[in-house]
Amino acid sequence: MSADEAREPRLAAGAAFALLIAVVAAVAAWPIYRAGSFLLLVGVATLVGGGTAAFAWWRRWNAAIVAGALAVTVLLLGVPLAVPTRLGGPAELLQGLVELGSGLVFGWKDLVTVELPVGSYRNLLVPALVVFLIGTCLLLLLSWREDRTAYLAVPVALGMVSFGLFFGRTAVSAPWQLGPVALYAPVETAIGIAGLLVCLLWLAWRTHDQRIRALQRAAASSGVRISRRPTTADRRRTALGTGMVVGALVLAVAVVPYAARGAEREVLRSAVGPDIDLSAEVSPLAQYRSLFADDRAADVLFTVEAASGTLPDRVRIATLDAYDGEIFRSGGEGAVDEGRFVRVPSTLDAGAGDEVALRVEIGTWEEIWMPTAGRLRSVEFSGDRAASLADRFYYNASADAGVQTAEGGLAPGDAYTVDAVQPPAVDLESLESPGSQGGVAAPDSLRAWMDEHASGSGGAQLADLVKLLRERGYLSHGLAEGDGTPVWAESLADYSFQPSASGHSLARVDAMFARLLEREGDPRAAASGNYVAAIGDDEQFAVAVALMAREIGFPSRVVLGARLSSADPELSTCEGGACRAEDLTAWTEVQSADGAWVAVDVTPQYRQGPSLDVTEQRDPENVTEVRPDTVEEVVPPDPTQEDSAADDQEQQQSALDLAWLWPMLRIGGIALLVLLLAFGPFIAVAWAKAVRRGRRRGAGTPATRIAGGWDEYVDAAVDSGRTAVRTLTRSELATSFETPAGAVLAREADRAVFSPAELSAEDARSYWEAVDAERRGLRRESGFWRGARATVSLRSLLRPLTSETGVRTRIAERGRRRAEPARPMP
Repeated sequence: MSADEAREPRLAAGAAFALLIAVVAAVAAWPIYRAGSFLLLVGVATLVGGGTAAFAWWRRWNAAIVAGALAVTVLLLGVPLAVPTRLGGPAELLQGLVELGSGLVFGWKDLVTVELPVGSYRNLLVPALVVFLIGTCLLLLLSWREDRTAYLAVPVALGMVSFGLFFGRTAVSAPWQLGPVALYAPVETAIGIAGLLVCLLWLAWRTHDQRIRALQRAAASSGVRISRRPTTADRRRTALGTGMVVGALVLAVAVVPYAARGAEREVLRSAVGPDIDLSAEVSPLAQYRSLFADDRAADVLFTVEAASGTLPDRVRIATLDAYDGEIFRSGGEGAVDEGRFVRVPSTLDAGAGDEVALRVEIGTWEEIWMPTAGRLRSVEFSGDRAASLADRFYYNASADAGVQTAEGGLAPGDAYTVDAVQPPAVDLESLESPGSQGGVAAPDSLRAWMDEHASGSGGAQLADLVKLLRERGYLSHGLAEGDGTPVWAESLADYSFQPSASGHSLARVDAMFARLLEREGDPRAAASGNYVAAIGDDEQFAVAVALMAREIGFPSRVVLGARLSSADPELSTCEGGACRAEDLTAWTEVQSADGAWVAVDVTPQYRQGPSLDVTEQRDPENVTEVRPDTVEEVVPPDPTQEDSAADDQEQQQSALDLAWLWPMLRIGGIALLVLLLAFGPFIAVAWAKAVRRGRRRGAGTPATRIAGGWDEYVDAAVDSGRTAVRTLTRSELATSFETPAGAVLAREADRAVFSPAELSAEDARSYWEAVDAERRGLRRESGFWRGARATVSLRSLLRPLTSETGVRTRIAERGRRRAEPARPMP
């Protein structure tokens, strides 16, 4: 067979290997992109990478030339394939080249900071271009090599497959039910198994091909005809390898997914964290009162107009879901929403509902909280800062809220178009409470007021309480009236100003309900029919309704935004789509049993003022009481045994808190299973050799132990790469092994087998010490890595231990009390 004919199978096998790996890697990466542009990139990059590898192999290019060719290819194909949005004029192409360069460096990090799927968003296809262009070329060039460097193609192949797994979703695919058996993470398991099998099949073919070619070279040089029939050792090797692969696959499919069920999938997206933490930001609800100052109330914060169709009823700015008893904020400990603010690709799955499209232009609203509507599907920015705004926009799908962090937030003149879906309206009275998730306990005065007026259950009870609270509240956005009518009150007919303090802490809500209870218990209120006593605005009332909803069993949150239209004429709306500072409002949202959020308006009425006999009462004064100087001796109580025992009991209870133990055990178990899958076969081989060595060392008679020591020496030499020809004597074998003490070991083994002299246990122990020294010498002369490979080598295990056909069994009878079969020659 000529050299070209010998290369053809290797070239074909390498091409098939690369093609299958590219297909598996594309399937693994599909959930990241889910776009036709990704499929086009995979096809073109794989073909171009393969063509570059074929030309480089034909022309015998070195690594530097191949790297230069790939760099030029990336430069030529980068913009059309990886940055398709920049295909345009010269300026757009130049910008595309800049984004291509930044994508090669930062695209990997940016890819895990954008919500999936990313489509062709910005330059996030650049990592895929690197994987399928450079990866395919490198995989082919390595798999076509004749030396041991070819085995580096396996890590490259696994790296291509791992791209989609590591940069993909944080949640695994839904379980696949096969009768009574549930297969967890079926998609990820199938991808891993497919990649592993392709690599194993190529390795098996590569090893077989190398062995066949080595035998052919030996036959050509010696003239001995080589039999092509598989031997017993070949069958044994094949069965052992197949069993190990099948066992590993069964363990991976049946045990690992089952142990990892219910656990969050840890990928690069989990570690890098695509989200931003807003819990440290100043709550917009805490700044609500400042919007109604005379010098700001009339400012147009932003303008909303319909891009197509009709406008939604509301524009939401911030969703606040965490309350610590002082401030309602977004995110943080105790938050109702589990979602995160993440960067948004081209589109999001907004679910079912009425489609709405609106264009928002920013006026004086210079904050990070971004006005949106409904469930966002996509957003398109315009203006001079469009690219920066698109790059720094974050969205929380669970809260239906977005933030803009470009240069500190929004700025006058910024504009964007929102494409969203408006969920269908749900009647509050029809809701069933799913059970509250807890949180800060409501004040006693609020609970007492609810107990006094509660009727019905669920959403009907909450609706009645909210209606009554709004009727007995009075709208006020300030503590002092000033020189004249406040600007925010000019549009309110027959409004009589009443002062109210800002803030929405538990103390502020408690004071409001305490005054309600006081007024409701006053006989003059019943005589006049005026129970109005709670003075405040949406800031306090939204928090109060949120706390009431949680008491009934509804998860709740507070939303800051503006109404574009309302069926209630007393509620403020943005006239002509121009939302002024005084038009901003807050409302409460409660979650139904099916997960839908329902808006609840909480703005108090302003038609009926509070009763004068309540509002004109002076606030209680803290009178300082002067007491005479007296000194009283206070004897501290003696420590009692009960207190000490109680302290010990509390310490024991805290010490017995083992809630952390199960997650740690599960993580440790999964890690142990992974280690067993990776290193189990090697550990099994090393254990089998250790068992064989112990059996030989502890055999019956000293002569038998010495003969077993010789076999151990031969096996160590075979594992280190030497060939043990079975037709040679022990002395001839020792000469061919070329080890320092080999001749001595051969002579002592012959004496033990054939000599009639009796041997002692000390002779066997000394012989085994010499064997151990030779084994260590064989490992040291090969270096660390080759020594480790010799430790897990299968050559000595697969070497036949029975005598060859036609070889006469020798019987050592002289000087023996009974005949013993001598150990066969290796």
